[in-house]
Amino acid sequence: MTDIAMHGHGVRGMKREALHSFNGIGDPGKFGVMFPDLLPLHVGDDALFELAQAMRDQGDVGVDPDPAGDNEAIPAGYTYLGQFIDHDITLDTTPLDQQKADPKATENFRTPALDLDSLYGDGPGIHPYLYQRDPTTFEITQQFLIGHTGASNNEKNEPIQSLRHDLPRNQVGHALIFDERNDENLLVSQTHLLMLRFHNAVVYWLKERQPSLQGMALFHEARRIVTWHYQWIVLFDFVERLTEPGLITRIKREGRRFYRFKKRPYMPAEFAAACYRLGHSMVRETYSHNRAFHPGSPRIANGTLQALFFFTGKSGKIVGELAPDPEAFPPNPQQKLPSNWVIDWRRFFDVAGQGGEDFTFNFSRKLDPFSAPSLHTLPGLREDPTEQQRRDANLAFRNLRRGVQIGLPSGQDVCRAMQIEPMSPEEIATGPDGEVAREHGLHEATPLWYYVLKEAQHHHDGRRLGPVASTIIAETFLGMVHGDEESFLWKRSNWKPELTCEQEGHFTMADLISFVGDINPLGP
Repeated sequence: MTDIAMHGHGVRGMKREALHSFNGIGDPGKFGVMFPDLLPLHVGDDALFELAQAMRDQGDVGVDPDPAGDNEAIPAGYTYLGQFIDHDITLDTTPLDQQKADPKATENFRTPALDLDSLYGDGPGIHPYLYQRDPTTFEITQQFLIGHTGASNNEKNEPIQSLRHDLPRNQVGHALIFDERNDENLLVSQTHLLMLRFHNAVVYWLKERQPSLQGMALFHEARRIVTWHYQWIVLFDFVERLTEPGLITRIKREGRRFYRFKKRPYMPAEFAAACYRLGHSMVRETYSHNRAFHPGSPRIANGTLQALFFFTGKSGKIVGELAPDPEAFPPNPQQKLPSNWVIDWRRFFDVAGQGGEDFTFNFSRKLDPFSAPSLHTLPGLREDPTEQQRRDANLAFRNLRRGVQIGLPSGQDVCRAMQIEPMSPEEIATGPDGEVAREHGLHEATPLWYYVLKEAQHHHDGRRLGPVASTIIAETFLGMVHGDEESFLWKRSNWKPELTCEQEGHFTMADLISFVGDINPLGP
């Protein structure tokens, strides 16, 4: 694969005025807009905050959510696969205080491509700290480093030994990965770990089948296989699960109508600041993480969002040698991830082998305007916050405000530009959130992020996205792969997955997990 080691690290600026200066035809990696002729929607902060407050899911922080809000069409693992994908295609380094002080502040983004640069960095030659060393020669190998957990106890207070089921970390608990955002919550860090182990498993698979492949030739072929299967998963497992089966194939056949570019993909603001923020509505307040997490457990019930952030090095309290040897059960700072916090993948994806009376499968939450209570009061809020600090701790408000800051049009205007009949004001004004939208006239001119969530709720009861978001998301992801000269669509458009699949020619996350193996590290 030519130049794959340097693929995908362009960093580009984004300002509001620049969004409307080109229609996705500028320098690769820049922000652009799909609909440059549409006028921005102007809404005041007070109205946005009132709407954001109405978008809070029922229930309390840290309490199991009402199953009526579960989306049985999408397992919960896809929520965090979506976050992993987001980190693979975007990188924003602008501090939040600068964003608030100057809505037009420069933001830096990765070149939009599903190339796994967040996993591989620039390869073993440039970022050797990501990769294993040969124990005999001490040379860098073709495989990723894998970290170890700390010993802990199970739900019966029996010992669980250290396991090879964490990200590699340095002495102060910092994850040795190329994108530290993938250590900001435990589920995205375990997803990153799964991808590391997927690459390593492919290396073993290649060594058995092509023993003549060695050195960097082996690495590049393994990366090709991993990346192409990942691209397939994103398009045909992830995107089509969110939208509708066959949509990618249909757009591939008929052509992209709205996400167009001359040479290289750009990052559409309508996608990044609205449609693809759907994942926030999919987050659960609690998760059945493994067999130690269930109601009635003598140690702990379902894992909470707070706990999932705690057991990380970036956002939490895995602090390495800064901590004493932890004897007490958390929330004490931890030297390593405790082994009783490794993931049971059967609970997050449709992997065969469910079982046990305490087994609980995690569904994502419905694609609707409501998000988990914890997301309405993000960590770090002071005891006596100002009004602005209180608002900024609400993720829904941040999303709504950001759309206004960068000049997104209304959902209705986007519909008309796409020749899609908008929802009626009465349809948007349904429910307690819709009542607040009506009070501020937002049922007639609706923020795009709120509109696409309302659209999913109205058309499909929150099981999948509606026509506007489905088209924008499918076209954008397909375009990213189309525009990548190392992708399977560019190199071999009729390529089919070559690894073992449950359904021939269709590779899914469940297939990836089965290929890696060790699905339930804690055992039965």
